Amino acid sequence: MSHHPLFRIVSRFKREPSRTGSLIITFYGDAILPRGGSVWLGTLLAFLEMLEIDGGVVRTAMSRLAADGWLDREKVGRKSFYKLAPDGQERFASAVAHVYNPQPSEWQGLLELLLISNGGDREVSRAALTEAGFGNPMPGVWVAPSGTAVPSVVAGAIRLEVSADNEMGRRLIGESWLLPRIADSYRDFLKTFAPLEAWIAGADALPPADAMLARILLIHQYRRVLLRDPLLPPVLLPADWPAMEARALCGRIYRALLSASEQWLDQHGASAGGPLPAPGMELARRFSDQ
Repeated sequence: MSHHPLFRIVSRFKREPSRTGSLIITFYGDAILPRGGSVWLGTLLAFLEMLEIDGGVVRTAMSRLAADGWLDREKVGRKSFYKLAPDGQERFASAVAHVYNPQPSEWQGLLELLLISNGGDREVSRAALTEAGFGNPMPGVWVAPSGTAVPSVVAGAIRLEVSADNEMGRRLIGESWLLPRIADSYRDFLKTFAPLEAWIAGADALPPADAMLARILLIHQYRRVLLRDPLLPPVLLPADWPAMEARALCGRIYRALLSASEQWLDQHGASAGGPLPAPGMELARRFSDQ
């Protein structure tokens, strides 16, 4: 059992610092949004029990996510149902815009430079800018390729455009993102999940529980790596940049897991109105370029 690729991935997840809240958001955004967006707390507890995450820890994380504006709660009798709040949906959509079906952008050789004042909630602004792909080379200054969507929480920032081809532009890029470290994260993802692809290919039939667990951990880990990536145009990246290889692997595994993992949701998922509705077309379009 210890040689099982999924066992090793789960063991690694358990050794890392607790990220229960982040994993819950991945579960909602990846699995529940395509099926109506709301799910019974018991469904979530059943999933996280596979990772041996205690129910009390889950309830505490849910309360914190609701207080932070990520989730809305609905009480029906003695059962609690949660869904991503409008702000949570917007933040998740922004964070994963490049996960499932990235849209190529036309590089014009310019960087977007935002100058942020010290007023307002700086932690909220920092989180939103980081999720959107902005780097932070110095206090109050944020940088991204021109055309990157600016989060609404910093709509009042001073905006400038600078060339990426001169000395200042190259210095901003070097100080905003640790590209070698990001490349190492992609390579670590490849090393971790490549054995899982081989295992899936050799399995006769994947149990729905294993498929659901593998799918969520796959997207959770890939999303974490992608959030650190500024998605710079190829002209600004090293020739051996591993992002495309990592995305291709993620897409192949995801599509191989999709059918069996949806069976788990069919068996265990419940909304306030009964069983979870069937997934919409958006789910079928994920990684459709693979």
